[in-house]
Amino acid sequence: MRSVKSLIAAGAASLLSTAAFAADMPSIMPAPQYYAPPPQDFGGWYLRGDVGITSQHATRISNPLDTTLNVTGPSYTGTGLSGSGSWDVGVGYVFNNWLRGDITAEYRNAASVKGSVYGQFSAFGGTFSDVDNYSANLSSLVFLANAYVDLGTWWCITPFIGAGVGAAYNHLANFRDDGLTTFNGLTAGTQFAADGNKTSLAWAVHAGLAYRVTNNFTVELAYRYLDLGSAVTGNTNFAFSSPNVLGTHAWTVNDLTSQDLRVGLRWTCCDVPPPPPPPLVRKG
Repeated sequence: MRSVKSLIAAGAASLLSTAAFAADMPSIMPAPQYYAPPPQDFGGWYLRGDVGITSQHATRISNPLDTTLNVTGPSYTGTGLSGSGSWDVGVGYVFNNWLRGDITAEYRNAASVKGSVYGQFSAFGGTFSDVDNYSANLSSLVFLANAYVDLGTWWCITPFIGAGVGAAYNHLANFRDDGLTTFNGLTAGTQFAADGNKTSLAWAVHAGLAYRVTNNFTVELAYRYLDLGSAVTGNTNFAFSSPNVLGTHAWTVNDLTSQDLRVGLRWTCCDVPPPPPPPLVRKG
């Protein structure tokens, strides 16, 4: 009996000494794992280029004498512009995964401008009716500073909206006025105006989709509404009058706007590197 008690006491003492030794040992921690941050969805400077087709519009082609001599009217009819092409280049910066901005310089190819005005005028001691049919060519240089908001990405496609403001340099060339006047009989005449240039405030709104082909290369399909201001000719006299009778005046193409469909390419040339991993911390 005594031997059994001695054996139990010896076993208990052995267990207690093993537990005390284990408590004194330092804890064994798992090997530290370095945190690899996910790739950033933004960063850096980019270059861009766009090509597009334009659908342009103007409210009227007018001359100051339309209102100073007019008795009835004038009535502006048939004012319009043909479509044309455009292309631009620019440089921009991506600030984060939802905000970016760029500066662009754009050339818009010459578009045909046509318009008509009808009215009854008082001049030379009488009242007469007059119809003028106008034609010209309009080309533009447009400089814009744009800002865009990216609205999230699904399957590499990012919808975006944006707005821009800048200046439009409008060049009006080959202006022709074919007039038909009822004054002491029916009189027809043609007058040409010198080319004219005007710089106007320009602004735009954008909406589109961007497809990220690679981390550095993105393709855009976008719609843009663009306000180009107005364009003017050089000074000339009316087709039915001799010089210095009514003076010389410039014709104005008023309220130029355009709805454009554009395809663009963006190349991000300088990615912002991801942040470094956190420092290794050991315990124990």
